Amino acid sequence: MKVSIFITCLVDQLYPQVGMAMANLLTRLRVEVTFNEEQTCCGQPAFNSGYHPEARSVAEQMLRLFARELESTDYIVAPSGSCVTMIRKYPELFADNAELKLQAEYVRQRLYELSHFLVEVLGVEDVGSEFEGRVTYHDSCHLLRELGVSRPPRKLINAVRGVEFVELDDAEVCCGFGGTFSVKHPEISAAIAAEKVACIERSRADAVVACDASCLMQIGGMLSRKGSAIRTLHLAELLASPVSK
Repeated sequence: MKVSIFITCLVDQLYPQVGMAMANLLTRLRVEVTFNEEQTCCGQPAFNSGYHPEARSVAEQMLRLFARELESTDYIVAPSGSCVTMIRKYPELFADNAELKLQAEYVRQRLYELSHFLVEVLGVEDVGSEFEGRVTYHDSCHLLRELGVSRPPRKLINAVRGVEFVELDDAEVCCGFGGTFSVKHPEISAAIAAEKVACIERSRADAVVACDASCLMQIGGMLSRKGSAIRTLHLAELLASPVSK
């Protein structure tokens, strides 16, 4: 199997280790990985702010790139439920253009968030990873509510050797980031993050895992300001650590 990986803006600019972890993990699972350096933003910030013409301009470039990628690969995989959600809205964004809408539907059917791809497409739960410690999990909003993905990340975490998994109180509650929401309403955003971090601290976890870098940035920032020793890990980082021999 061959996949093209979509490295999102936040991963590219702030969390490159997540992209590397995803590529290494997929390679370890005998998936051939390609990466097209021409990829840019999916258009989500503009779209969510109501600037649909601007979002459409950015999205068209990505749509055509992905359509070309799928001529030689089987799937596109991304470490973000948020960005996958946006791309799956492309048929709506290009509803008035028959050619682009057809391309968008084609891409939509072959685009997956990482955990969903591993469990539902590759059919694996135990990816041969190891992590010693107590781990909890935060459901990112787009992954849970838009894509309906909840069980795959938990299955993957529970299969990691050495992990003690504990469910997080209010795991499905937003961390408060919300993209531009955190910029427009910083006080509300910080208050929501404080409640999320209080739940994480009550779990007595050594690390909190999520599938979106945006959530990890929000939660990690609040944990850092509180002087907490709890780590934030993207699921790809947790799974990329192979079992020690």
